[in-house]
Amino acid sequence: MMSDPPLGEPKSESLPPAEGAPSERQAMMALFARATRKELAAAVERFQPLPRLRRLRPAEIGLVMVEGRTGGDGAPFNLGEATVTRAAVQVEGGATGVSYLLGRDPEKAEAAAILDALWQDPALRLAVNDAVAPVCRRLAAEDAAAAAETEATKVNFFTMTRGED
Repeated sequence: MMSDPPLGEPKSESLPPAEGAPSERQAMMALFARATRKELAAAVERFQPLPRLRRLRPAEIGLVMVEGRTGGDGAPFNLGEATVTRAAVQVEGGATGVSYLLGRDPEKAEAAAILDALWQDPALRLAVNDAVAPVCRRLAAEDAAAAAETEATKVNFFTMTRGED
């Protein structure tokens, strides 16, 4: 499996992403969703004064139905509802940023939408990547800690043969 280049390094534009692999924008939107409100606010603060913004969809809270599947590939069933906050903004110049986040946090949703819109501007893409680099480092450390904790519980099975065989 091929991994994406580190933030800030250009990715080859000649090849489309592998099937099933997230696009760069999808990966950034996922990163914004995992960031805290404080981290996103600090990232947006780096771009002050912001270009003129038009709120296409002010941050709003709603519910979505979550589906599950038995065994991962069985018939789908409604698992329940999850609270989601969404927002959409348009930056002067045309880029539209959107965000959909689990939970109830309108400020975080709007900050994520602003960063998504700014990230779409090729001139600002590296600056947005630099602004969210601390989030990447924190998430990588959390993922490594979770992997180490899981590895500590791993049981290695082996077979011993008796000398009679």
